[in-house]
Amino acid sequence: MNLVAKIIKLRIPVIIFFVLATLICAFLQSGVQINYDLADYLPHNAPSTVALEIMEEEFTHSIPNARVYLPKVTLVEALNFKQKLAALPGVKQVLWLDDVINLYEPLALADTKTVEAWYQKGGALFSLTIAEENVKNTIEQIYELIGEEGAVAGQAVDLVAAQTAAEEEVKQVILFFVPLILVILLLSTGSWLEPFLFLATLGVSIIINMGTNIFFGEISFITQAVSPVLQLAVSMDYAIFLLARFAQFRQEGLNPHEAMKQAVYKAAPTIVASAATTVFGFLALIFMQLAIGPDMGIVMAKGIVLSLLSVMVFLPALTLCTYKLVDKTRHRPFIPSFSAMSKVVVRLGIPLLLLIGLIIVPSFLAQKQNEFIYGAGDLGQSGRPARDAQLIEGNFGKLTQIVLMIPRDKWGQEKILTAELKKIPQVTSVASYAELVGAEIPTDFLPPQEKEQFISQNYSRIIVDTNTETESNAAFSVVEQIRKLAATYYGNEYHLLGPSVNIYDIKETVTADSIVVNGIAILAIGLILLLGVRSLSLPLILLLTIEGAIWINLAIPYFLNTSLNYIGFLIVSSVQLGATVDYGILFTHHYLDNRKLMPKKEAAKNALEETTASILTPASILFFGGLVLYLVSTNSIVKELGLVLGRGALLSAFMVLIFLPNLLVLCDGLIKKTTLFVKFKSGSEKSCAK
Repeated sequence: MNLVAKIIKLRIPVIIFFVLATLICAFLQSGVQINYDLADYLPHNAPSTVALEIMEEEFTHSIPNARVYLPKVTLVEALNFKQKLAALPGVKQVLWLDDVINLYEPLALADTKTVEAWYQKGGALFSLTIAEENVKNTIEQIYELIGEEGAVAGQAVDLVAAQTAAEEEVKQVILFFVPLILVILLLSTGSWLEPFLFLATLGVSIIINMGTNIFFGEISFITQAVSPVLQLAVSMDYAIFLLARFAQFRQEGLNPHEAMKQAVYKAAPTIVASAATTVFGFLALIFMQLAIGPDMGIVMAKGIVLSLLSVMVFLPALTLCTYKLVDKTRHRPFIPSFSAMSKVVVRLGIPLLLLIGLIIVPSFLAQKQNEFIYGAGDLGQSGRPARDAQLIEGNFGKLTQIVLMIPRDKWGQEKILTAELKKIPQVTSVASYAELVGAEIPTDFLPPQEKEQFISQNYSRIIVDTNTETESNAAFSVVEQIRKLAATYYGNEYHLLGPSVNIYDIKETVTADSIVVNGIAILAIGLILLLGVRSLSLPLILLLTIEGAIWINLAIPYFLNTSLNYIGFLIVSSVQLGATVDYGILFTHHYLDNRKLMPKKEAAKNALEETTASILTPASILFFGGLVLYLVSTNSIVKELGLVLGRGALLSAFMVLIFLPNLLVLCDGLIKKTTLFVKFKSGSEKSCAK
């Protein structure tokens, strides 16, 4: 209480401190780097990560990340154009037909499949390696060079599109989400001004959280897109709880300062417990081997702690400076009574339990059978990038490149391996030293520019072009076939990398994360519940309620026959549990309080009347936050996270309001025997149908 009294006494300095911290962090936020490459989050010992590190040490140039198409050119014109492309700032390497066959020999003598991968119908297709630094400027210069008839596509273009989209989409999400929150809060609170106090309080914590990410150097694009919405949505109820207590104590006759002291003191245990479950839900992500989990988990856990501090320190100070305006802007409540619904839910208790049980069991089994995708997905391109991608694919088909590094100087084996790689149906072109130059020509006689593409001090590099999607069963099959061939000739001395290889390794990595992450989240939150409610049975009941909602949520893609992103699956599994178990905690506390004074069914009915509005408000905010992410974002992982989290919030609220009351009634005797310091009213049941 002494600390609360000091905060209230120093409310003006407190407000000034938070405002200054917000301004500083708003400035620092621009210095936080955003990483759009999921491959960077693979474990250091993943095969493709090891391969990339070795290639960066051995070779000057990395894997090509763009394709440039120029129609209506002769071979000579294409060679000249290749030189112009190579001269552009940011272009590190350009590969074309002359890098895979000898153009001094007639094309008719060359392998038709290889030629058509680079030159056909009078059009030339170039493969470029573009530096990620200033990639947007490089792409713009390529557009100027190729004109309207040419086309450019690939990962570099996707990166530019992702960067541009991310900047615009964060603004759009805020533009749509904030008005929706205001409407929800205006309907659920008793003052026209209170919603703005909530938004100011949590807005401060969000900006501070985003600014303090500067200490991490960079964060993932998923964290950048999702964290502001999630932080606002899952911590809004902290502010609602506090001001509800403040209003309660003022109605009891306390002056504003004393009412706020009591409000902070009385609300703190509930708010801290709610924040703790959410924090541990996010911290469970730290145990993902794929570093995207720790990236989001740490940022979000930090955000929830900052929201807690902002609500417990900044909001009391701000409220005491504005309570007179809050009083002047009071309005009648718009939320209707939930008395009729409460009676129906409790009256139909057993049928509802059986019905939901019949849904939960198949959902538990179905969510284990989902078809997953593991990469970043498409960006939903439009305009010229979409037209260019279609133009290139229409003429040359899809392209996914794979780089194979093998020990150098074993030219006979390399030539045989190159021939074997060409036999893979999805392979359209193979470029290697043994194929282009020939094993009989010593490497010392080659020009440095030609040599450095394929030969390093210790390795020979083979570039394999395939016509698969970056992520597909066909792409994974190619990865497995290349690894098998390389192992046949070189044992474990080879290294393989490329977009398909990265996603293949992501698949192998994150699949092993599922049991660990979910298990830790359940154990950590279960322990918090055990300490908070001092019961052996209630944590199991609450976990079953929210886990049931999670199983139903994650089973929907299976029943709709749609794929689910595995990274999103892992994140949702722990985040939905941590973010929405608060609904169950709130209802259970009201049930236990009522149970001291009335029979179990009456206690459940009254608890429903008292908590339905308080549960639906944060659930609606999280639902609309997820919906906005789904509608606005062009990245499939972010879209799916938004959709599944938003849907999960409604399902959790449904389970808490329909399933949990009747489960508590059913287990009332068990709860009484396994809960410390609880006294239940004995006697016959009153009718809940009155």
